[in-house]
Amino acid sequence: MNNYPKIGIRPIIDGRLGGIRESLEETTMNMAQDVAALFQSELRYPDGSPVQCVIADTCIGGVREAADCAQKFEAENVGVSLSVTPCWCYGSETMDMNPLLPKAIWGFNGTERPGAVYLAATLAAHNQKGLPAFGIYGEDVQDMGDRFIPDDVKEKLLSFARAGLAVAIMRGKSYLAIGSVSMGIVGSIVDADFFQNYLGMRNEYVDSSEVLRRIQLNLFDQDEYERALAWTKKYCKEGEDFNQSHKVKSRAEKDNDWEFVVKMTLIIRDLMIGNKKLKDMGYAEEAHGHHALVSGFQGQRQWTDFLPNGDFSEALLNSSFDWNGKRAPFIVATENDSLNGVSMLFNYLLTNKAQIFADVRTFWSPDAVERVSGWRPTGVAQHGFIHLINSGAATLDGTGKQKYEGEPVMKPHWEISDEEVEACLAATTWHPANLDYFRGGGYSSKFLTEGGMPVTMCRLNLVKGVGPVLQLAEGWTVELPENVNRLLDERTDRTWPTTWFVPKTTGEGAFRDVYSVMAAWGSNHGAISHGHIGADLLTLASMLRIPVCMHNVESPRIFRPSAWNAFGMDHEGADYRACASYGPLYK
Repeated sequence: MNNYPKIGIRPIIDGRLGGIRESLEETTMNMAQDVAALFQSELRYPDGSPVQCVIADTCIGGVREAADCAQKFEAENVGVSLSVTPCWCYGSETMDMNPLLPKAIWGFNGTERPGAVYLAATLAAHNQKGLPAFGIYGEDVQDMGDRFIPDDVKEKLLSFARAGLAVAIMRGKSYLAIGSVSMGIVGSIVDADFFQNYLGMRNEYVDSSEVLRRIQLNLFDQDEYERALAWTKKYCKEGEDFNQSHKVKSRAEKDNDWEFVVKMTLIIRDLMIGNKKLKDMGYAEEAHGHHALVSGFQGQRQWTDFLPNGDFSEALLNSSFDWNGKRAPFIVATENDSLNGVSMLFNYLLTNKAQIFADVRTFWSPDAVERVSGWRPTGVAQHGFIHLINSGAATLDGTGKQKYEGEPVMKPHWEISDEEVEACLAATTWHPANLDYFRGGGYSSKFLTEGGMPVTMCRLNLVKGVGPVLQLAEGWTVELPENVNRLLDERTDRTWPTTWFVPKTTGEGAFRDVYSVMAAWGSNHGAISHGHIGADLLTLASMLRIPVCMHNVESPRIFRPSAWNAFGMDHEGADYRACASYGPLYK
């Protein structure tokens, strides 16, 4: 069983004995227990198990009980700290002082012994001591002892917990770079200082030749390979070969490529997380893996100039299923773009859903679409759309063949049915790789994402003099008429998966219109998640002290630490100033 970090809940109480504390013990502990029940019912770890909570052994009325709670939290692997109270308490004596734990306070909105007073006083203490904390306070007054958690409070509790758990899960894990710099893509110049200082992660590096060594030495589970190859032959449909006739590989060469890419998939997974079977084969060192929560495969060009590409391995590992059935996706960045890998990781840890890796390839204006196809976009796409397409790591979940109430969605792996797995596979064809790009061959996935899905695209970039910055755009997938889709799609590469994306626009700044979003995007890659999760990304970024340079999240949904209010009334400028003032979480 995975040893995931837990959420620690601190019931804070007025420490004055002789009538006050005694009257509040039950109410205060009930608040802690009710929040724990909410988290355990609503939140899941990446393996699908319910989130675990740890409650302090006693209510905390002073520094000794705060210290006892801190000791328990350390022993119980608590990674996120939430304090709850219905009353006034002693702020600086009871607050959580651990600088590494994301922390929040829920101060109950009641009039008998207002928790809002403690909330305000203790947030001030956090701010003065440089320990940012999130403040949670319900809009409506409740009666003392009311155990109902209002929707506005519930939303903030869950947003804080999702982001806090993402921070805690990343800490101590690895980014595994398989290979090095791909075609000058700057995200593949892996910045170890960023991973260490901002994410609390370490970096592991393996030369691409290690994959080839393991293939040549048969250093993988032979039984699983045979099962994987049989499954691949059954469910992964080979598509048309669009290569020039003089470049087309023979049937024997194509079959060898299938065997090669299946082996690659096993090996990249084993490099990330290890495989006990390798120890039984006499390879105890290789059996350990690299403790990698996310990885990237260089591929182009040195590898793909003479060996099959990584498209099959990347796409399948990023999916929620394989020959072993449904399982949590592995986060693998194509072209070793570590920054897009981290972007995918952020999305994944907030949703437990597989992620689409794509090039942010082309903005299609209505005029350009009409000129090329004779059709003028309508509906959501009437002001144009962005073509998201890449040969590599787009998850097969991105087909949109998973359904909820008849609508296309992407689900956590434990909610996906066997029929939906087969539908995703049936909607995907695997074309012999474009040998102009990939001289060594291989197979690239091809599918068309169904329209109508709410999605969020994000991207982390490093900027000299600023550090990491995050950008995101909430929007929707759209479908085009079949003939229009074909005309536009085939202008790029007919063997790659396509997602047509329309961001929400606001009429201002980077979201003035769809073109402005494309023009302001900071890199050639983006990570695309199902759902409008922009607010949670803003919360997560603030925990990590990463400013957000571009977003279209409505102001009421933005949830950042209380201290951010002290850095000015313009929210985004305040975000930059706060992140610069506090600096990286782990430095």
